[in-house]
Amino acid sequence: MKTLYIFDMGGVVTYNTDVLPDIISYLDITEEKFLTLAGENLRKFYNGEITSGDFWKRFSLRYGRKVEEELFGKFFNPSLNQGTVDLIKELMESSRVVCGTNTVGPHYDYFIDHRDYDIFDAVYASNKMGVSKPDLDFYRYILNKEGIKPENTVFVDDIKENIISAQKIGINSILFTDSDSLRFQIKTFNDCL
Repeated sequence: MKTLYIFDMGGVVTYNTDVLPDIISYLDITEEKFLTLAGENLRKFYNGEITSGDFWKRFSLRYGRKVEEELFGKFFNPSLNQGTVDLIKELMESSRVVCGTNTVGPHYDYFIDHRDYDIFDAVYASNKMGVSKPDLDFYRYILNKEGIKPENTVFVDDIKENIISAQKIGINSILFTDSDSLRFQIKTFNDCL
């Protein structure tokens, strides 16, 4: 049985994807204040339940000032992690490799426009799926679409909470730190699968 590899995008395949520091600096508020003002709308935005325009409209009402620009896109300037990209290409020679990512519309569109998702066999994006990590349904959705069992799957993410949730349903999971360590850990998994 072939192995399915699920790679997170931001922090694993790409660097410089966290726009929150720039957004809170631009808005001159703390991260805690931003998260409070964003509230449940941030999760809805990640799940594709509301648009970027809806998010900023709702945020502005709580913020007390109108946010005129789409800030998630304004500050988004990722770069590819070539070591991870090279590993994905090697894995694709004998396995299926997909992207499983929490993302918002502006970031998803950026990666589509720059063809960064082209390295994958398929892309499973939270804003298109209607569910985001660490919700167990995020992983179940991918496994169902791919027609594969959790024990034949390896998930790579840079957020421990996401790794723990994937492990709860039996997915082999690797907490990403760097490409060289990832290469070694995947080899270890491959020897056991």
